[in-house]
Amino acid sequence: DVALTEAAIGGGLTGALLIGAASRLKSAENAVSAEQPGKVLKWLAAGISAAVTGVLAVCVLTLPEPAPTLADQVAANIGSTGVGNPITAVLLAFRAMDTLLEAIVLLFALIGVWSLTPDRFWAGRPGMQQSADPNGILAYIARVLPPIGIVVGLYIFWVGADYPGGKFQGATILAAMWLLVIMAGLADAPAINRGVLRLSLVLGPLVFIGIGFLGVAVAGAFLAYPVDYAKPLILAIEFALMPTLTLILGLLLLGAPQRAAES
Repeated sequence: DVALTEAAIGGGLTGALLIGAASRLKSAENAVSAEQPGKVLKWLAAGISAAVTGVLAVCVLTLPEPAPTLADQVAANIGSTGVGNPITAVLLAFRAMDTLLEAIVLLFALIGVWSLTPDRFWAGRPGMQQSADPNGILAYIARVLPPIGIVVGLYIFWVGADYPGGKFQGATILAAMWLLVIMAGLADAPAINRGVLRLSLVLGPLVFIGIGFLGVAVAGAFLAYPVDYAKPLILAIEFALMPTLTLILGLLLLGAPQRAAES
């Protein structure tokens, strides 16, 4: 699960972020390349990098052996959740409150990004208008890769209940495909004042909270699941969070609106 997450973020969102950064910095490329850092700055950067590396190495090498784990408790109780993937059981059952708060934090982060919008562009479209050669390599990749990426993202999401994968990994891949299409100029970012967009952004957390209160009524605790309905409820949360996470991750990378909705 960790490897899938790192691969999805590193190969998907980070790649899209670098493409966007390269397109924005192209106009300032000559000015930036003309600036050369001094020796003091170079040595300072090297020293800080070496210090961080040393601290990380010490932390890894001094970990207790065997490492502390709750794997035995998870294995003993995973049957009550109905899912086969222990990571999914931990994230949506044993520590479901943390997962709920993480989704809400991501939503608040997006609101924070939107709060940087100039007044004249409020309710406009995030990021700059993207344009690319319709016959160029970027446009070609943006036509060929997304259908494959969508299938892969949905598959990773679908198998997450019983095998490595899940909503976050799948949403990351889908967001990367969406950003690729936008950066190639084949589609435009949505205006942030659209009702459907805002509903989709809050749908996941609202369903999560609603199922949490259902647990109070039928199982005696917030986010507690009845044994016979644990897996369907967990899947309902996953299905609700999937589009929310896809939109939030994509919109976070697009940034604050910088143009009017009709542009």
